[in-house]
Amino acid sequence: MVRWLHLVSAGIWTGGLITLAVAVGALRKSGAERDHLRAMAQAFGKLSWSAMAVLVVTGVIQVIGLPDGSTNPRGAFGQLLFAKLLLVGLAAGLALYHQMTASTMSPKGRGMIQGAILLISLGIFGVAVKL
Repeated sequence: MVRWLHLVSAGIWTGGLITLAVAVGALRKSGAERDHLRAMAQAFGKLSWSAMAVLVVTGVIQVIGLPDGSTNPRGAFGQLLFAKLLLVGLAAGLALYHQMTASTMSPKGRGMIQGAILLISLGIFGVAVKL
């Protein structure tokens, strides 16, 4: 059940980023007002931060439940786990930065940050597959 929650939350986070990017692009082209785009982004923000919280909790539970020695930082598993944790921290940090600065940032700047968050999130999936 814990792994399932972890995977569903990862899907919500990353799938939501993809959906939001497509929706915002389409809405901008159709002339949507900035207030509508902001409301959509805020609603996604609540969902995505909830998913991130579940990811962190379920990730910790999974690591604690591993057999002794499997998280050895010198072993391949430990190195991959460390890489995944770094990427998660980077994605969450950029998402927080984006959320705090989005109202003063240009659409191009917001798009670049969102693209970076999405690429990092896809990288997390890549590392997770190797775990």
